[in-house]
Amino acid sequence: MSNLIGNRFRVLVFGQSHAPSIGAVIEGLPAGFAPDWDAVSAFMARRAPGGSALSTARREADAPEILSGLNERGETCGAPLAMRIVNGDARSRDYEKLRDVPRPGHADYPAGVKFAGHNDIRGGGQFSGRLTAPLCFAGALAMQLLAREGVRVCAHIAQIEDVFDAPMDFAKPNLDAIAAEGLPVVDSAAGERMEDAILQAKAEGDSVGGVIECFAAGLPAGLGEPMFDGVENRLARALWGIPAVRGVEFGAGFAAAGMRGSAHNDAYRVENGRVVTETNRHGGILGGITTGMPIIVRTAIKPTPSIAKTQESVSLSRNENETLTVDGRHDPCIVPRAVPCVEAVVAMALYDLLLERS
Repeated sequence: MSNLIGNRFRVLVFGQSHAPSIGAVIEGLPAGFAPDWDAVSAFMARRAPGGSALSTARREADAPEILSGLNERGETCGAPLAMRIVNGDARSRDYEKLRDVPRPGHADYPAGVKFAGHNDIRGGGQFSGRLTAPLCFAGALAMQLLAREGVRVCAHIAQIEDVFDAPMDFAKPNLDAIAAEGLPVVDSAAGERMEDAILQAKAEGDSVGGVIECFAAGLPAGLGEPMFDGVENRLARALWGIPAVRGVEFGAGFAAAGMRGSAHNDAYRVENGRVVTETNRHGGILGGITTGMPIIVRTAIKPTPSIAKTQESVSLSRNENETLTVDGRHDPCIVPRAVPCVEAVVAMALYDLLLERS
């Protein structure tokens, strides 16, 4: 099932953007766990639409309704936890023409081919970023469980269009400098320029993309497997489940191709009786296995494909070229709302790995 991820901590996502509801079924939660629901709500609010001029005008409460999995005391009881989120502000009429004239850069056309025209075109259906809401719910629970193990996951915006945040120190990533709300960047001046870039694109009926950098600190060395089940493999699979992801890299990533071994290798040393590395260009993973250093993963997010500018497309019914102007409410930049999504799926994958350790 392509909507299911995880081995021990398993999350099944269901629903479509304009369906009555979306949700998730979660297996692998330890019995007796009493989630901090205020923290879950605060985490999900970072992803919710309608929060600022930088996001879509669609407004959704994103209030999770728990259907099963808790006992009378509000603790997990060992059964799968099922939840749903009611879709309350869908405007399906904006999407009627897209079944015949697909959006460039969106899944409209290939989904129509795969499902013989029966795909739900409204709001992008199952291919919509709307389905990251239940992912954030599951990720919020995973982050609370990781915190009990001394593991912290946090992300920030590293780039919007051609505006870059201050580079992070590969030796000692300053996790405390990464904000939890708003436009989380390290350099406030860069943050202002990023906002300006988003608003400028919006004013022009266009969109921009960017890069999200995520850190995970506190993991023990030795998690993961070689070759096809490495930590990078597991994280990449989870991250690619976020709509709009176009690239994933770890540590120095593609920049490593331009380095010499003497510059890229991270020297080992003993610190307080523990083996660490002087730098962290390997991003906390070697051979698919954690080294004990913070995991560093960057995710490239494409510009929103639904833009107000006229684009070239085709009419599928007439089999001829056509132009398209997309109506409706869309984010001029997905990146700010995708930051908690990245944190969520990274947390889900890492908690799954920790469960496999025992």
